[in-house]
Amino acid sequence: MPRFAANLSMMYAEHAFPDRFAAAAADGFTAVEYLFPYEYPAGQLRGLLDANGLRQALFNAPPGNFEAGERGTASLPGREAEFRDGFGRALDYAETLDCPRVHVMAGVVPAGAPREDRLAVYRGNLSWAAEQAGERGVDVLIEPINQRDMPGYLLSLQDEAHRIVTEIGAPNLKVQLDLYHCQITEGDVTVRLRSDIPTGRVGHLQIAGVPDRHEPDSGELAIDYLLAVIDETGFDGWVGCEYRPAAGTSDGLGWLRRARG
Repeated sequence: MPRFAANLSMMYAEHAFPDRFAAAAADGFTAVEYLFPYEYPAGQLRGLLDANGLRQALFNAPPGNFEAGERGTASLPGREAEFRDGFGRALDYAETLDCPRVHVMAGVVPAGAPREDRLAVYRGNLSWAAEQAGERGVDVLIEPINQRDMPGYLLSLQDEAHRIVTEIGAPNLKVQLDLYHCQITEGDVTVRLRSDIPTGRVGHLQIAGVPDRHEPDSGELAIDYLLAVIDETGFDGWVGCEYRPAAGTSDGLGWLRRARG
């Protein structure tokens, strides 16, 4: 059975954020992820993890002005210093939280902006970030995100993400394969799992129902089958549950109970 991490940015929204750790642990989760930790002191989050017997599987580096629509600064020309400052902050949090993975959001390409110029900035920032993170035992993750949910996002295709990782060649730069985004953009999820995981370039998986991003057993993905495929591949990382429960989080965990047998 894969190892599951509750995404506390989306799950357990019926609780205040600090109370979501205990709620996840009560449902049997042993790890958590969330989008951004920076609203809370790292020491406070460390205490919540320890008090509930949880591990931190993943979080994101600072994304720029998220409220204004920015979705990462890694590909934004002229913002390199801001990206590096933010990534340094993420590594400090990762050290305190004992988190071995940080996701770097690429950013949105404005209409008419030269995409190749953005990719050049992106590669340069990722090379630098992977070097910095490697010195501290942290993997840097990049994630293709579908254009329906995030119009204009720089990175949408799995092959392009793998090509960037291969070109940069840092052993701690990896792909975050979200089955929800992959299904919306490309489909062929089973083939992706079987072909990409054995390369060693996939550092984290995420799941959600398609098309509504509710429980992973809702909609068009056969999640029980896909979890068996993940087991078949020998994947030993975490599967992040990045979905919005249709009702109460605990009530919608039938898929997890089935996975546990």
